[in-house]
Amino acid sequence: MMATTGLYKRFRTLLIANRGEIACRVIRTARAMGLRTVAVYSEADAGALHVGEADEAVLIGPAKAADSYLNIPRIIEAARASGAEAVHPGYGFLSESAEFAQACADAGLVFVGPTPQMIIAMGSKSGSKALMEKAGVPLVPGYHGAAQDEATLSAAADKIGFPVLVKASAGGGGRGMRVVRAASELIDAIASAKREAKAAFGDDTLLIEKYVDNPRHIEVQIVGDSHGNLVSLFERECTLQRRHQKVIEEAPSPTLDAAGRDKVCEAARRAAGAVNYVGAGTIEFVSDGRDVFFIEMNTRLQVEHPVTELISGVDLVEWQLRVAFGEALPMTQDQLVLRGHAIEARVYAENPAKNFMPSVGKITTWRTPAETDGLRIDAGYRAGDSVSPYYDAMLAKVIAFAPTREAAIDRIDRGLNETDIRGVVTNIPFLSALVTHPEVGANAIDTGFIERHLAALTAAPETVGDLELATAVAAILRSEDDAARAEGPTPWRASGWMPVGRRKRSFVFRRGQGHDHTDHAAQLAYGVGAATLTIDGRDVVFAWSVNGEGIDVTLGETRSRVHAVLDGHELYLRTRNGRFDLHLVDPFGGESEEAVGEDKIVAPLPGTVVALLAEAGARLDKGAAILTLEVMKMEQTLRAPFAGTLTAIKCKVGDIVQEGAELAEIEPDAE
Repeated sequence: MMATTGLYKRFRTLLIANRGEIACRVIRTARAMGLRTVAVYSEADAGALHVGEADEAVLIGPAKAADSYLNIPRIIEAARASGAEAVHPGYGFLSESAEFAQACADAGLVFVGPTPQMIIAMGSKSGSKALMEKAGVPLVPGYHGAAQDEATLSAAADKIGFPVLVKASAGGGGRGMRVVRAASELIDAIASAKREAKAAFGDDTLLIEKYVDNPRHIEVQIVGDSHGNLVSLFERECTLQRRHQKVIEEAPSPTLDAAGRDKVCEAARRAAGAVNYVGAGTIEFVSDGRDVFFIEMNTRLQVEHPVTELISGVDLVEWQLRVAFGEALPMTQDQLVLRGHAIEARVYAENPAKNFMPSVGKITTWRTPAETDGLRIDAGYRAGDSVSPYYDAMLAKVIAFAPTREAAIDRIDRGLNETDIRGVVTNIPFLSALVTHPEVGANAIDTGFIERHLAALTAAPETVGDLELATAVAAILRSEDDAARAEGPTPWRASGWMPVGRRKRSFVFRRGQGHDHTDHAAQLAYGVGAATLTIDGRDVVFAWSVNGEGIDVTLGETRSRVHAVLDGHELYLRTRNGRFDLHLVDPFGGESEEAVGEDKIVAPLPGTVVALLAEAGARLDKGAAILTLEVMKMEQTLRAPFAGTLTAIKCKVGDIVQEGAELAEIEPDAE
C-alpha cells in the first residue's frame, strides 16, 4: 500500500474548481455533509447557477478557460483567500492534471482525487497501456510510444493495419480523436488531432490503436481508499456516441450477462490495483462482441456517474469526500448490490439539424419535470442564464431509473418530453428520437449507430397540422390574457362586452427560414357562441384553457394536453405529433429574407480560426473544406455550400472572430 500521510484529512471547507452542473452536483452533496462550499467563476459566469449555490464565490479571471478555470495559481489563491482546506476538481478542466494535484498538495490543500503519481500513471493513455500490459489486462493492439514524428506514427499505423484510431494521449470526450480508414488520410488526421489536443489539453502526444468496427463501449466505476480497499460499482454502457462523445449512458450494460459482468469488473479492479488507486475512477473498455479490451482510465468522476449511483444506491461524491477525509470505504465488494436499470441523456445547447452546431445566447425558458417517479435532473443552468461560447455546451442531464431497461426508456422519454429549454437551440428532440428508436430498445446498437441513423434522428415532424395551429393560436391568446391581467381589471374585460357580436382574427405561422419555408394560415372567429378556427377552408370548434405549465386545447370533439412557449414572434410547440418551431408573421413588420447572401461564408458562432484548408482562386466542389474554427473547445470545419470558385479568404489562422463575421466568399459555377 502506498504511503498516504498528509494527503487525506478531515476538512470543513471545500472549494469546487469547476462550473456548471458538476459544480452544483458537488455543492449539493457537500452541503448535505455539513461542509462549507466555495465556488470559483470567470467573468462570463458571474451570474451562473453554481455561483449562487455555494456559500462563497471567488472570481478567478476572464472568460477564456486558460485564464480562469485552467489557471492553477488563481485557483490556489482563491482557496487560500476563502479559507478552503480541500479542492474538488469535478470533471474536465484540471480534474486529471497531475500538476494541479501537486499544486494543491504543495499548498497544504486536500485534493479530492488520486495522487499526482496515480494521475501520471493512469491519466496518460500511453503510459496506462504499458501498465495494463504488465498487469495482464487485455489491450487493443496499438502504438503508445514516446516517438511522435509522422514517420514513426505512419509506420505504426501500417503495422497495426487500417482502420486505426488516432487518439490524444492526455485527452477525453472525443477531442483529439480521429478514425482513419486509409493511409492517405493519416497525415491530415494526425495534424488535426494534434492541433485539437494541444488546444484542449495542452499536450499533443498521440497514440494509435486498432479501430474496432461496430464496437460496444463498456466502462467500470471503481473507488479505492487509502487503507488498501478497492471496489467496483458495476459497469455502464456508453455505446451511443457521436464523434466519440457520449450521448446516452446506461447501467448496467444490456450487453453483458452475469459472467461477463464479473469478468470485466474483475479486470477493472486489477487495472486500478496496478497503482493502488485511491479515489473514484473509471476503467474504460471496448468490446467487439466477443472480447473486452482495456482502452483507458479516467482518474476522476465521470459525467455519467448518476446512472451508477442509481443502480448501486451509492452517492459517489460522498464516497469521494469520505476517502479524502482518510476514511475507509463504507461498503465492501460483497455488500454492493445491483438493482434496476438507469439511463442518462446529456442535454446540450446545440443544433442537431445543423451538424450539431453549438448554440449560444440567453435562456428564456427553463422547464424540467419534477424529480419524482424515477426521474433525476442534474442541471447547471436556469432561465435567464447565458450560454457562452467559451465552455462545453452541456446544460443538464436527464436521468431515469426503473426496475427494467424497458421501463427506464419509457421514463427517460417522458422526462425529455417534459423538459423545455428555449432561447438557445437544444438537442432534446434528437435525444427523444434516439432513446425511442426501435433498435435502441432491442439493444441492436454500436458506437456508429447515431451516424448511420442521423437523418431519421434529426428529421423534423413532417407536417404542421390542425392541432399545431390551434396550439399556436392558444399560446398567443394565453400571452395576451397574461398581459391583460398584469395591467389590472377593466370594465371591458369584466363585462365581456364587445361592440359587435362576433369577431375574427387572422394568423400566419411560418415554418422554416429563408427560401425554404412554408406558411400556414388560421382564422379565429369568437364572441357569440363557440369559437371556431378556419383552417384550409374548414371550420373547427376551438377552445383552450391553462392546465398547470401546459394548455388544454379542444379541437372539435378532442381535448389535448399541449405545451407552448411564445418568445416575441417565435413559437415553440410540443404536441402528440412532436416538437415544432414556428414564427408568427407580422404583416406590418416588413420581415425580410436572409440578411447575408449565400455566397458568403460566415462564422456561425464566436471562435478562433485554426486552419485554412483552401486558397483564394481555388475551384471547389460542394462540401469541400474551406477553413476550420475552434468553437466551444471543438473544431468545426466550414464547407462550400455549392460548387464554385473561392474568390476571397477574409481571415487568417489565429484570428478570433465573432458570430456572423464574413470569413470567405465563393462564386457559384455558372448553370
